[in-house]
Amino acid sequence: MEKICILDIVEDTIVDGPGFRTSIYSAGCPHCCPGCHNPHSWDIENGYWQSIDFIMDVIKSNPISNVTFSGGEPFFQPQGFIALAKRIKAETDKNIWCYTGFRYEMLMKKELHRELLSYLDVLVDGRFELDQKDEGLRFRGSHNQRIINLNQQIRKEKVYAGIEMYEIPAL
Repeated sequence: MEKICILDIVEDTIVDGPGFRTSIYSAGCPHCCPGCHNPHSWDIENGYWQSIDFIMDVIKSNPISNVTFSGGEPFFQPQGFIALAKRIKAETDKNIWCYTGFRYEMLMKKELHRELLSYLDVLVDGRFELDQKDEGLRFRGSHNQRIINLNQQIRKEKVYAGIEMYEIPAL
């Protein structure tokens, strides 16, 4: 049975992407950004292992919430998050946002990371930079972070009007 080490599952949050969201907070983060809003997430030992079946039950219990992967660092546990993202896409019509301290260009260099990216709709990338912090930014903490639209359908429908989104960076 596939499991992910998580810190928490927060339902009906409105800070991790537009609308109501079920946020899965992963444990473990190699970035250790100064000023991080969740330094407790850095050590994977602070988390607990939860089955994908349980997480899916929570996600499916709320028909109006979409999903966000946050952390910690979801790409620190790519196999587990790939399995979860596959299930979300196969069993629901929910979109997935993901926060990462890695840059998109770095993620594209590893096969497992590319696979996880293929299931995501929106990626918020880049380490939190304390000297670029801006509490007025929507859905990101510092100016260096990008909200990258990975989903062609979202681009076509312009679903997230009013959110500054980047197109997929050229490699």
